[in-house]
Amino acid sequence: MANTNRRKHICTGLMAHVDSGKTTLSEALLYTSGAIRKLGKVDTKDAFLDTDERERARGITIFSKQAELTWRDTDLTLLDTPGHVDFSAEMERVLQVLDYAVLLISGSDGVQGHTQTLWNLLQQYEIPTFFFVNKMDQPGADQAAVMTELKERLSEGCIDFSASSVLADAVIADVADAKKDYDAKQTMDSGMNTDQSVLSLETWYEELATCQEEALETYLETGTVSEAQIRAMTRDREVFPCYFGSALKMEGIETFLNGFEFWTEEDTYPSEFSAKVYKISRDEQGNRLTHLKVTGGVLKVKDLLRTKSDGEDDVLEKVNQIRVYSGEKYEVRQRAEAGEICAVTGLAETYPGQGLGEEAETLPPLLEPVLTCQVCLPEGCDPALMLPKLKLLEEEQPELHIVWDEQLQEIQAQIMGEIQTEILQSVIAERFGIDVTFGKSHIVYKETIANTVEGVGHFEPLRHYAEVHLLLEPLPAGSGLQIDVDCSEDMLDKNWQRLIVTHLLEREHRGVLTGSAITDMKITLIAGRAHQKHTEGGDFRQATYRAIRQGLMEAEAVLLEPYYQFRIELPEQMIGRAMTDIEKMNGTFEITQAQGGLSVLTGRAPVSEMQDYPKEVAAYTKGFGRIFLTLDGYAPCHNAAEVIDAIGYDAEHDTANPSGSVFCAHGAGFTVPWNEVKEHMHVEGWQPETVKREELPERATRSVMDEWIGVDEVDAILEKTFYANSGARTRRNGVVRRRRVESRTESVTRNFTSQPKKQEYLLVDGYNIIFAWDELKDLARENMDSARGILLDKLCNYQGMKQIEVIAVFDAYRVIGHETECFDYHNIHVVFTKEAETADQYIEKFAHTNASKYQVTVATSDGLEQVIIRGEGCRLLSARDLHAEMELAGKQLSETYMQESTTKNRLIGELLEAQKKNDAST
Repeated sequence: MANTNRRKHICTGLMAHVDSGKTTLSEALLYTSGAIRKLGKVDTKDAFLDTDERERARGITIFSKQAELTWRDTDLTLLDTPGHVDFSAEMERVLQVLDYAVLLISGSDGVQGHTQTLWNLLQQYEIPTFFFVNKMDQPGADQAAVMTELKERLSEGCIDFSASSVLADAVIADVADAKKDYDAKQTMDSGMNTDQSVLSLETWYEELATCQEEALETYLETGTVSEAQIRAMTRDREVFPCYFGSALKMEGIETFLNGFEFWTEEDTYPSEFSAKVYKISRDEQGNRLTHLKVTGGVLKVKDLLRTKSDGEDDVLEKVNQIRVYSGEKYEVRQRAEAGEICAVTGLAETYPGQGLGEEAETLPPLLEPVLTCQVCLPEGCDPALMLPKLKLLEEEQPELHIVWDEQLQEIQAQIMGEIQTEILQSVIAERFGIDVTFGKSHIVYKETIANTVEGVGHFEPLRHYAEVHLLLEPLPAGSGLQIDVDCSEDMLDKNWQRLIVTHLLEREHRGVLTGSAITDMKITLIAGRAHQKHTEGGDFRQATYRAIRQGLMEAEAVLLEPYYQFRIELPEQMIGRAMTDIEKMNGTFEITQAQGGLSVLTGRAPVSEMQDYPKEVAAYTKGFGRIFLTLDGYAPCHNAAEVIDAIGYDAEHDTANPSGSVFCAHGAGFTVPWNEVKEHMHVEGWQPETVKREELPERATRSVMDEWIGVDEVDAILEKTFYANSGARTRRNGVVRRRRVESRTESVTRNFTSQPKKQEYLLVDGYNIIFAWDELKDLARENMDSARGILLDKLCNYQGMKQIEVIAVFDAYRVIGHETECFDYHNIHVVFTKEAETADQYIEKFAHTNASKYQVTVATSDGLEQVIIRGEGCRLLSARDLHAEMELAGKQLSETYMQESTTKNRLIGELLEAQKKNDAST
C-alpha cells in the first residue's frame, strides 16, 4: 500500500533514438530542478550521467544510470538509458521498474527506426508514456508535422499538451480560473486574443475526449474533461502527453516538469516485501551491486533474501548495504521503501529480471542479439581461465550468452553490433588486462519442433537411478520456452519433480539440426521414477538432459532465423528497384500511400539478407531514401538446408549433449541409442492415440513455475467450492501481476460437489493461528513469508492424513483494490480476502452459506469469531487444539509406518529362514 506519510515518488526512464538529445535533456532536468549547479554537455565531456570514460569519449550513453531530483511535491528517480541500438538490451532491462517513461523525439528528424522499436517495447511492457519533442530550435522542426507523424506512426492518443500548461502551472482544479489564467498568459506571451486562447484549450479538451468513451460523455455534459480522468487515461495508456522544447537552449523544460508532476500518479504497493532486480554491476572496488526496485513492503540492511533455489534447498543471502545512487555518488541508507530504486551489496546469486519476495519473474527479454562471434584470445591465454572471467560480464549483460563451443574449441559471444564489440574489448582490457579481438559475426539461429512427441531419458549406471518422461509440444512463434508439470506425486515425489524443473530451466538446451538453442516449445514433465536408495540429484540432471535430446531427435525439427520488419521511404521512381531487391532477399512487402513524392514500402525480410541493405539504400537513392529496421522475432529459415549443411552439426556424436540413455544389467551400465530407448524404459510411455488435446486444456497453456491465475479458473473454483466473490489478479502500472502456484492438479481434477455423506471442510484463520503458535509467532516477526509457508506445509500434511478439504484464509483487506484471490497450494486451498474484508468475515460468510451442506470446522482462537461460528452450527478448533491434533496425527502416521516396516522385515526374515532350511535339506 502507498505510504501516505511521504511525498509522491515516481520512477521514470528517458528513452530515445541515438542523437535525439537525451543526455542533454537529462542535464536540463537536473539543472532546472536544482539537483546540479552546473550544466554539463556531451561535447565538453562533463555530463552528470556520463560517468564512464567510454561514454564521454564517444558521446553516447552505454550504461543505464540513476539520478535523484525533486520538483514541487514529487521525488523523481530518473533512469537514463542507452539510445544506440547496440545497447538496447541494457535499455530494455530498465523497463521492468518504470512507473512512467519519457520518449524523446527529434523535432527535425521525427519518428526514426529505433523510435519504433522503443514504442513497441513500451507497449509490450504497458508503461505510461510522455513525449518530449526536442530540438525544436533547429531548421525544419515543425510542431504540427511532428504531431501528425506521432498520431499516424505511433498512436492517435498522442495529444499536444501545450494548451494544458496553465493547468499544471497553476496546480488548481477550477477550470474556469485556469482558463482565465491561460487567456492572460497567452495574450501577454504571444499577443493571442482571448477568444483564440479559449478556443485552443477547448480544442484540447475535445481531442482528449475522443480517446475514451467515458471522457467523451463528460465532455459533452460539462465541456471539459476532469483532471482525474486525464491522469487515469495517461496511466492506462489511452493518452500520451506531448511537450515541445529545446533541451540545449533550456526551452520548455520547466513546462515539461510541471506537466509531468501534475499528470502523473504514484503507484500503490502491497505491504509484504517484494522487489524486482533489473541490473547487475560492480563498483570501482569490485563490489557486486544488485540494482532493484522495491515493489512491496520495506527492504532493510541485514535482511535475509531468498535469491536461489536448486529444487531442494533455498539460498538465503544477507543485504549488507543499501545505496541510492545519483550519478557517480550514492547515499547509504538503512532501508528502502516501496517504489524506490536502490543498489544492494551482499547478494551473489541475483540476476536481471529476478523477482525477490512476492515479486514474480520477468518474462524473457524481447530484444535479443541476432549475431554471434568468436572471442579471440591472445597467444598464451588459457580459455579455461578466461571463460569464468567472461561469465562475470555475462552476469551484467546476460544477452552476451558466453559459451564454450566444444566442437569448434572456442569461446563464443552473442552481440548486437560492431559498436558493442568495441566497447566489450575496452571493458575486458580494463577489468582483466586481456586484449581480445572478435571474429567475423554470424547469424544466431534457433530451433523448434513441428509436432508433439514424448522425450525419454534414463540414467542408471551402477548405484545410480533416474528416469524422466517429457512431453514436447510446439508453440506459436515468439512464445519462447515454457515449462509445465503434469505428473502424479504417487509416481514421483514433489521434491524430485521440482529438481527436474530446475534442470529444465538451468541451461540453454541445444537443438539437433545446428546445435542452436531451442525455443517456441512447451516441455511438460509427465512421468518419472526414482530409486529409494540409489537416486541422487545429479542422476535426474542426466536423465532430464537426455530426455530432451531424445525427444528432439524423434521430433520434426525446424530451423528458425531472425527477421527484420522494415519501412523504406524513397523517391517514387526508385520503388521498382527496392521491390526487386526485397524479392531477392526472400522478403515480403506492401506499398503504402505515397507522401510528398516519396513511396513507402513496409514488410519483413530475413536479417541474414537485409543487415547490409541500409548502405545500399543510401547509395542508390543518393541520400534521399530512408530505411527503418526493427527486429521482428524468429520464423522458419528461408534456406534451412544450406545453413544446416554449412554448419555441419552432428547431433548423434555430440558427446556433451547425448541423446541416448544408460541402463544397468548384470552389475554394469550400458548405453542405448535414442531410437531404441523407449523399448527399455521402466515407466509406461505416453500414448498419443489415446490422449486428445481437448482432454488436456490446462496442460496446453499453463506453467507450474510461473503461472497466470486466470479469471475463468478462479471463478470455477469459487463457484464449486467457496461461493464467494471472484477475482485473482492485482493490477499495477496496467500490468497483470502473476502469482506462483505450487500445483494445479487438484484444482483441475477434484470434484467439489456435495456427496451423500457430508464433505468435511476445515477453515483455518491463517494469521490468527500463526500468532497463536509460539514457533510461528517468533518467526513471523522476522519473516512472515516463511511463517506462512510453514503453516501451509503443516496443513498439507494434515490434509493428507485426514483426507478433508482444507482452506487457509489470510487477510488482505488493507490492500487497496484487492479482490478475493484463491489458488491451490499442493493439496489445500488458499484464500486472500478482498479489500475491506477480513478473514473473520470471509469465514463467517462461508459458515453461514455452507454449514447446512457440509461438515464445517473452523480453527481460530478469536473469541468473538468462535461465538459466531458456534451460532452457525459449525465445529470449532482452537489454535492449541489444532496444534495437538496435528501432532497426534503425525505420531499415528509414524507408528503405522514403523509397524508396516516391522511386519515387512519379519516376513522377509521368515522367507529367508525358510529358504535356508530348504537349501540345507536339498
